[in-house]
Amino acid sequence: MSRFQRVRSFITGIIFLIFSLLLLFLPKDSYGTITLIIAYILLFYGARQLIYYLRMARHMVGGKIILYEAIIILDLGLFTYSLYDDKSITILIFLMIIYAFTGFVDILRAFEEKNNGSRRWIRKLTTGSAMVIFAVALVVLTLVMKNTLILKYGFCLSGIYTGCRRIASAFKKTAIVYIQ
Repeated sequence: MSRFQRVRSFITGIIFLIFSLLLLFLPKDSYGTITLIIAYILLFYGARQLIYYLRMARHMVGGKIILYEAIIILDLGLFTYSLYDDKSITILIFLMIIYAFTGFVDILRAFEEKNNGSRRWIRKLTTGSAMVIFAVALVVLTLVMKNTLILKYGFCLSGIYTGCRRIASAFKKTAIVYIQ
């Protein structure tokens, strides 16, 4: 990781921590704010991937996958933005489904790394499993207890966790590989 990437990771982690702590202490009806944050993150990431495709990935092998990913994420961001006026539990359950999906993707990547002979597949498997269990537990607890604050606190805790991971990865040593 270069110095610029480390600084960017550190700043992103701080931003995640600040937004999560602000949402944690906002009043009960902060679902619109959460929806806007997620929508803008998805739209920004989708636009960035689309620009990356137009500038570089279209000339690469497998570059169309990046185009498809950009279109799907842009569509997901627009769909999330359209839910802004809906102040119900649907928004947060939708966000937890996205969270569980990223956990499933981590699990699939862990098995792919295991097949490639990597030693770090166990950490990815553990992280992905924890994300899926966390998302399912939050949705079940919310539906059983009929209290939407549980999902809000769970969302804020996942944001704090993501921020701490970003900050920790900014300070983690990385191996430098020299090709001769």
